Amino acid sequence: MGEEIPRLAIDTVIAITVSSLFLLALLAGFSVLFNFPKLRKAGGKTLTVRSLDERLGAPMQFLPPTAPRGPADQLATPELLEAAARKSR
Repeated sequence: MGEEIPRLAIDTVIAITVSSLFLLALLAGFSVLFNFPKLRKAGGKTLTVRSLDERLGAPMQFLPPTAPRGPADQLATPELLEAAARKSR
């Protein structure tokens, strides 16, 4: 009877470890498998849709960094313009 308890404890630890590794592999496998479609090129003729606008019309058009950003242009605030002027002196 004295030899059964350590063997039972070792078997329990092994079983928990094996089941945890199996679940981790299963989770990683599904994560990789279901994220592969996201790596495809987006556009009107592909199955990958990144937004409703893209599905209904033309693909997304990104603004250049110098484009105005609405009523408050964060790239052209007085503080940033002043700092840029000091650096250029």
